[in-house]
Amino acid sequence: MLPPPPKGLIGFTLAEVLITLTIIGIVAAITLPSLLVNVNDKAWNAQRKALYARMSQAIGEMDSVAGYGTTNGLIPDKNDANIKASAAEAFIIDGLSKVYRIQNVCNKNNLKACGIPSEIITLNGNNFDFPTKVSELGVVLTNTNNKAMDTDVAAFETVNGESIALYYNPLCESDHPNEDHYMGQVFCANMIYDLNGLKGPNEIGKDVGVMTVFYRTNSVVVAPNPFPSNASTSTVPSYSEDGNDAGSLCARLPDRDELASIAINYNVIGMSVGDYLSGSVISSGKDGLVWGQIMRNSGLRSRLARSKSGSVRCVKK
Repeated sequence: MLPPPPKGLIGFTLAEVLITLTIIGIVAAITLPSLLVNVNDKAWNAQRKALYARMSQAIGEMDSVAGYGTTNGLIPDKNDANIKASAAEAFIIDGLSKVYRIQNVCNKNNLKACGIPSEIITLNGNNFDFPTKVSELGVVLTNTNNKAMDTDVAAFETVNGESIALYYNPLCESDHPNEDHYMGQVFCANMIYDLNGLKGPNEIGKDVGVMTVFYRTNSVVVAPNPFPSNASTSTVPSYSEDGNDAGSLCARLPDRDELASIAINYNVIGMSVGDYLSGSVISSGKDGLVWGQIMRNSGLRSRLARSKSGSVRCVKK
């Protein structure tokens, strides 16, 4: 026979224990998903920055970002079907793989073998069929001044586990002296990356993002990570060159090239048409003028944006 409990010691009944465990379970069910999201976001952000650093270094080590997949590197016919089909794959195999560790290359007919999903979720929550050529990204190619070539996608896997779909423009040019020009013709390569392949959630801003290489000479790589919603304002704040004085609108505004990357990928990202402003003051030194993008179905171009009504697409640091 067990001895009686010490005097003054009060225990919990089974009902009280079950109620306590139930409450703990409910609290855990509420808080754990948000904790897991935060953990995933931090992991993806760290991997995203590492990928961007590696790709920037690789592009900087390439002798050229133009001419791959063309006949002897010559400027091709914009409508050459053979070059459209092979240029991106040639850029990966003959160019990028020389300076970047690649373990698998796929053409547009077997993208899944390189971990590319059949569709992605855009920032506005819509499912979007994974683009298989340049024109499906969002960049408009119909304007005669826009010399971007509508090449097919190719994909590759990195040794770090990322899956990257690449869209290549062998016609890309260096920056234009004109202050008002189309950006489509100065993008050389555009990438949609998935940090964990087919695992999901396959969503822009989480495991999926974009990188763009601009300019044939003195190439730059940008990887904007936009927030889901726009900030609209009737009075555009005064901008400085670093774009960090936009008041309560943004902790950080995209610079000119980042905004151009967003414009080129506006179908993929899930943007609406309209005028968007960057945080980059134009180089001519005119007060109150910043670079912007006109995102229209009829044409995308860099333009000068004055202080007026407009939208701002904030980007994450």
